Amino acid sequence: MERLEKINNDFATLFREGQRLLQEGCGDVMNRHREEAFQRFEALGGIPYKTEDYLYADTLPVFDRDYRVVLKYIKQEVEVGEIFKCHVPNLDTNLILTINGWFVQENAMPEIPEGVVICSIAEASVKYKELFEQHYNQYTKPADADGLVALNTAFAQDGVFVYVPDRVVMERPLQIVNLMRANADLMSFQRNMVILGRDAKATILVCDHTLSDDNFLSNNATEVVVGENSAFEYYHVQNQHIEASQINSVFVSQKRNSRYDANVISLYGGFIRNNLFAALTEEGCESNLYGMYLSDKKQQVDNFTFIDHIAPHCTSNQHFKGVLDDAALANFAGRIVVRPDAQQTEAYQANNNLLLTDTAQVNTKPQLVIDADDVKCSHGATVGQIDEEAMFYLRSRGIGEAEARMMMMFGFAHEIVGRVKLAPLRDEIDNLVDKRLRGELTKCHNCVMHCKK
Repeated sequence: MERLEKINNDFATLFREGQRLLQEGCGDVMNRHREEAFQRFEALGGIPYKTEDYLYADTLPVFDRDYRVVLKYIKQEVEVGEIFKCHVPNLDTNLILTINGWFVQENAMPEIPEGVVICSIAEASVKYKELFEQHYNQYTKPADADGLVALNTAFAQDGVFVYVPDRVVMERPLQIVNLMRANADLMSFQRNMVILGRDAKATILVCDHTLSDDNFLSNNATEVVVGENSAFEYYHVQNQHIEASQINSVFVSQKRNSRYDANVISLYGGFIRNNLFAALTEEGCESNLYGMYLSDKKQQVDNFTFIDHIAPHCTSNQHFKGVLDDAALANFAGRIVVRPDAQQTEAYQANNNLLLTDTAQVNTKPQLVIDADDVKCSHGATVGQIDEEAMFYLRSRGIGEAEARMMMMFGFAHEIVGRVKLAPLRDEIDNLVDKRLRGELTKCHNCVMHCKK
């Protein structure tokens, strides 16, 4: 297609002409991977369009804009009031900001345990070269056929680096607030890395927000290593605006007896694509992935998961639920792979969707690929509307139609929100979900989520 060819050619021009700026400030390790990654991007045909993993995700309109790409850090003043909406009452966190994919160099370094490192990924690539080289771009192989991950590796210059050494527990969650702000349409590439040593523990809360009404596209990738006997909790609240698009790829490699819990809440955004990969590489791992998406208008939310059971005696759970209104589109593709040596695996997956209109649409594709014989695995998906019998029950007890529908939708969503272990965060997400369902986080005036009959 002519439009697709132009987009890919524009990336090629930007990559060739921006070499000096792309490499400036980054260590050799990051820069060594750029050329190979861009060659892979081109070999894959550039932006994925109607490929197997993006069959229902219409990426062309997302990329077919005249975006600016900022290849050099620009200091921006951020008022506390601008990020106040990221505040979680009664939750004490260490706060880190990024703006347009860049680690804010003026971040006040939080109080952290001895040995813990929190800095920009560009700084880490130079200052902690040996550790960085051991892990950078080592866990993205399951996405070798995804041109967008290759594009991130080619263009990413900054992001957040977190290292938690052996036997260290980060009691206070780390809150990373990713802000997008510009006076023109903007595309960003952010790369993050989280490394937990043995017997370590950390919780990270990621919040995505926009501070201006411009068209934004962020293509972010995060690599995580969860060491032996370690535990990592990852929460991601996506709350941007209708003209904001994001691709969020997270790659987790788990070591023996480690635990990984993830909960991704997609509240608002024009186009959201979450790629969640987990590799259970050694015995005794547990991986739990949960997601909730609320969409209206013509918003699109894609969730793609890949759980790779490599070692025996491991467990994984996936549960994603969505509420769709208007002409919203949601896609879910969940893949569980159980390799021959992964005996006594337990793996479960479910995707449930609630459609509020005849024009909302869901494509769901749960997959099991099992090459071991001593396993317990299941998967399933449902797509339906609000239960009229339950509605009748509520109405018969004097509850108005609009409030009854709200109660039904909120109860449907809360099953996922209830998985959040941090009580203050769980309460705040419940509050945000309630506001979203009531239309208070959207400018839409004609949807069921706005409680119109």
